[in-house]
Amino acid sequence: METAYSAAATLAAYLIGSLSFAVIVSRLMGLNDPRTYGSGNPGATNVLRSGNKKAAILTLVFDALKGFVPVLLVKLFGERFGLGEGTLALVGLAAFLGHLWPVFFKFEGGKGVATAAGVLLGIEPLLGLATLGTWIIIAFFFRYSSLAAIVAAIFAPFYQLLIWGGGPVAGAVLVMGLLLIWRHSANIQKLIKGTESKIGQKAAPPAAEPHSHHKQGHHGHRGHGHGAKR
Repeated sequence: METAYSAAATLAAYLIGSLSFAVIVSRLMGLNDPRTYGSGNPGATNVLRSGNKKAAILTLVFDALKGFVPVLLVKLFGERFGLGEGTLALVGLAAFLGHLWPVFFKFEGGKGVATAAGVLLGIEPLLGLATLGTWIIIAFFFRYSSLAAIVAAIFAPFYQLLIWGGGPVAGAVLVMGLLLIWRHSANIQKLIKGTESKIGQKAAPPAAEPHSHHKQGHHGHRGHGHGAKR
């Protein structure tokens, strides 16, 4: 029965993680699908590029909660069902993987920064706060969300190993860190080239317009109305 409970908890965490709140919040607030502008990433940073700070904050909070809540539930109620640290690690990882590859959104998910932060806060509040603090420091000084995420992803496993030791949780944190870095591979290339967008920058949507201007000219679409541009 313990194996069945563990499998059920892991599956539930994955399904919760599969709720892409960047898309859900944008739809509810009448905004464009975040997968269609900016970086195309369904996450809070890209939603912020829409210019709607409320939508970005809601996305951030709910993406973090979907990582935090499943882990917290296992910590609070898992013991009575025989669920230990192994299930805790699996549940956290499953919620994170759900965000990356959401079953409800054609497996096209985000990069998982907020969800990973929620998972870490649920596993060990101090671990989550230390990792979040690392993100904030890098983001504050360099203004690159991607760089902050990469540095935080590198430091999180070390915090876990140095302070709380190894085990299933350390393994889950390491896997999440490696996946976060992998999901930011395109951003790493942009950082190297100096073309990465900074936090809150709205440069991405206008960047798509020159392609049509170069091909069609500035006046080529006037006879077709504004709908052709947007």
